[in-house]
Amino acid sequence: PSVSAAPQSLHRPVTPNCPQMDTESTHSGYSNRSGRSNRHGDRSRERHKASSSKDSSRSERSVVINPPDTPSQDSPVHNGEPLPVLQDDNWGETTTAVTGTSELSISQEEVVGLGKEIQDRTQGIRRYLPLAVGVCVGLLVVATPLVFLLLPALLWPDRLQACGAACEGLFLSISFKLLILLVAIWALFLRLGHASLPRVCVYRAFLNTLTLLLTMSYWLFYGVRILDAQDEDYHGIVQFSVSLVDSQLFVHYLAVVLLELRHLHPCYNVCVIRSTDGETRHYNIGQLSIQKAALSILEYYYRDFPVHNPALLSASKHRAAKHLAGLKVYNVDAPGNAAGAQPGNESQSRAMVTAAAKRKDAAHNELYYEEADYERRVRKRRARLVVAVEEAFTHVRRMKKEDERATPSDIMDVHEAALAVFPSMARALQKYLRTTRRQHCHTMESIQKHLAFCLINNMSPKAFLEAYLSPGPTLQYGPERWMADQWTLVSEASVTSGMKEGTEFLLRCLDFSLAVTAKRIPYIRVTEEYVDPKSHKFLLLLQSETSV
Repeated sequence: PSVSAAPQSLHRPVTPNCPQMDTESTHSGYSNRSGRSNRHGDRSRERHKASSSKDSSRSERSVVINPPDTPSQDSPVHNGEPLPVLQDDNWGETTTAVTGTSELSISQEEVVGLGKEIQDRTQGIRRYLPLAVGVCVGLLVVATPLVFLLLPALLWPDRLQACGAACEGLFLSISFKLLILLVAIWALFLRLGHASLPRVCVYRAFLNTLTLLLTMSYWLFYGVRILDAQDEDYHGIVQFSVSLVDSQLFVHYLAVVLLELRHLHPCYNVCVIRSTDGETRHYNIGQLSIQKAALSILEYYYRDFPVHNPALLSASKHRAAKHLAGLKVYNVDAPGNAAGAQPGNESQSRAMVTAAAKRKDAAHNELYYEEADYERRVRKRRARLVVAVEEAFTHVRRMKKEDERATPSDIMDVHEAALAVFPSMARALQKYLRTTRRQHCHTMESIQKHLAFCLINNMSPKAFLEAYLSPGPTLQYGPERWMADQWTLVSEASVTSGMKEGTEFLLRCLDFSLAVTAKRIPYIRVTEEYVDPKSHKFLLLLQSETSV
């Protein structure tokens, strides 16, 4: 914290030859005449107001502190020396104390903004870092067996023993195994990630570490037993390389089990609830970490959840605010009403409170009629839209039949037909989307593109209207509504730990959040019960007097 110096009005020059001094002369400067003291007092007050306004306009982080030893420019000078300054006894009441941050300090908002800038800069690095690590590890895995075979032939070629057809068969085996391993590494590891997780994947880091340890172990054994000793048995060197390739293939098999097969068996049922409208879905997931489970849930969300529509939420908030605005509360026991208030005013206030309470009780009736009127308007707009679209498609079919008999120069393109037909249904579609509050989800270009697609593939009017009559999943709309890079994982447990019974975490984005709760799938025990085929047989006796 920084403390500003005393205001200039408190630093007043005093003549050393003046033994007695009144209050007015103390605040105005050194003078014995009252008129001059008044003028100097007015000037000092004006300077004090100006300095206060300047100080208030400054930021708290840019406070200028003048040391008391340094004479200010406004201080008078006598015989080349600054005059002594008398400080008022009441300086503690007028001194401005600034308790904000100093010039060199950083606020919490700046720290958060700095962290966000660093995160934005490193987002591309974090995306391509796993791919770069996979490429480096893959090159090391593939190149190490080849280097094992080439080094003896380059360092001591004259001393190597020929192995003949046995080495040639091993060479063929190494070639095909390395080719298979290279394709497997490309299929499993050399993939550009479609998501950025907050922490490193534990299994992927474990597999990379295991691969590096395995390769370094083989390098140490190769350097001690083959390079230092200059082994002449080339057949043994080739078999050593083959064993390294086999070990790498087994490590890759372990990677397939841990990364691709382990989570396929469902172990938990997660309940996903959207915080704004309460939309709920249930999914079965396997044994995953919290961050991997969050990624799987987001993939399910874009596929299954309907698009988030904040317009419907704002409508409900507006309706609630309107009901609350209609309630007026009056304090009938106020002090102003106790003595001098008239009895009629008090009874009128009580009557208004009673009427407000009755309106509050009748709020459900208003909500019922509002919803009924809204449903009526939606059905009306929908009927008009269906009729307009059917007429437009009928017109297109009639135009298509006419084009078959027309000359090639008069044939209209499909996109031109879509542009020609769209105005006939645009007004009805616009009114329906506004009524259902989904006009922000569809643009005119997207509607025309969808219309042309339906006309090209000879679809029915119902197929065209299905995209607008009911809200589709989030992935159906444009990327501006995905918010793919705005999710934040909030979890009390570590995000690298596995899912457990009762695990709860939150996936938060800009407008809403997804609350996730996990429950373990119960152990299901199925028993068999044998039913004797003779136990459910019966005998039907027919009598002559019956009608059977």
